[in-house]
Formats: sequence, structure tokens, C-alpha cells
Amino acid sequence: MNPSDRHLRFGWWSLFAFLALGVVLETLHGFKLGWYLDVDREMRRLMFTLAHAHGTLLALVNIAAGLTLRAVKGFELEKKASLALLWGSVLLPAGFLLGGLVIHDGDPGIGVLLVPVGALLLLYGVGSAARSMGKVK
Repeated sequence: MNPSDRHLRFGWWSLFAFLALGVVLETLHGFKLGWYLDVDREMRRLMFTLAHAHGTLLALVNIAAGLTLRAVKGFELEKKASLALLWGSVLLPAGFLLGGLVIHDGDPGIGVLLVPVGALLLLYGVGSAARSMGKVK
């Protein structure tokens, strides 16, 4: 599969998944479930909201990357940068989601350690894309 197709497919499926997560969060809120809404669960709400927001945004970033690969002549994304963008788009929101599953005295769970790893991968992928775009004539 070429990189454009990979980013488009990943982006659209991610957008679906993270929009569905948003619907689940609204449902939890609508049914006023204590597991999600109690005052001592504020960190859980924050982590889940961050997972939803970042996942949705990163899905759109991948769609934009796929479309840019198709539309801009001379724009190329190295395989390492493409994989970094994809994996960062998985790890960052997954870290927020996993961090919110188990809360320890108001602190997120250990899954939140995936967030900086995902962020670094994203910085590399987006930086590489920006550098490649700068070379386009």
C-alpha cells in the first residue's frame, strides 16, 4: 500500500473511532454515570476528553498528509517519518485513554507514559513533512 493510501485509510478509520469515543463520552455524561462524572473522577474525564480531542485532530492530520502526498508534486514523506506520524497518532491518544482508565489518588494511570513517546514521534513526523514541503518547487 502506498503512503498516501495508508494515511488516508488510517485517518478516516481513526476519525470514525474517535468520533465514536466522543459519542460514548456524551452518553456517559447524559446518563450521569458516577464512574465518569463524580468529583473524584475529574482526572478520568480530562484524560478521556484529551484522548478524544487529540485522536480526532490527529486523524485529520493523517487525512491531510495523505491528500498532500497525492496532490503536491515533489512532496515525499520518508518511510520513517510516515511511520512516526502513524504511530504517534496511535500512542498519544492511547496514552490519554489508558491513563484515564485507572486513576490513582487523582493522578492518571501509568498508560499516560505513552503520551510523550507519541508526542515525540509526531514532532519527528510533522517536522519531516514540513522539511519535505520546503523542498517542493
